[in-house]
Amino acid sequence: MNWTTWLLVPLCTVGLAQAQTPPRKPGAAAQSAPAHREIRVLARNIAAEARAPLTAAELEVATRVHVGTLPCELGQTVVLTPDGSQAGYFSLRLGAQSYRVAPEETTTGAIRLEDKAAGIVWLQLANKSMLMSQKLGRRLADDCKSPLQAQVAQAMLVNPPPSVLDAVSKADTPKGVVD
Repeated sequence: MNWTTWLLVPLCTVGLAQAQTPPRKPGAAAQSAPAHREIRVLARNIAAEARAPLTAAELEVATRVHVGTLPCELGQTVVLTPDGSQAGYFSLRLGAQSYRVAPEETTTGAIRLEDKAAGIVWLQLANKSMLMSQKLGRRLADDCKSPLQAQVAQAMLVNPPPSVLDAVSKADTPKGVVD
């Protein structure tokens, strides 16, 4: 064999492999996208599994999470269900997007569920919940309410809680001065 044979054999092999590969259709890239998305979701879930086990405080937070189908403003709906495979974890769905969230401790008393890999945070207050994207820097869903949260929101409309500014203004008032 001479040197040209050594060069041509690999090139012919590549050409033959390309000739046997069927041509891609214009929509072929769009068809492979769901498979790629499924792989990303699977990888995200595996990363969540590798996370350290939940602490006792995080498991306690998980007991206070409102689950079910929560209607939100602008006609959106968030479905939050407990994850049957591991205590303390939840499956959160907004439209076609699904996330696996876990509780995080907070100093404010708000309930915070987070999917760190996806950059998603679910905040639950007494009167409403919201879904935020840390990556996008905006809310994805707001004013989501369970039946209990809707009752608290209605009660707050009838009897509003005192403003934090009222406490500051009274503290700043000098002694002996009457409002």
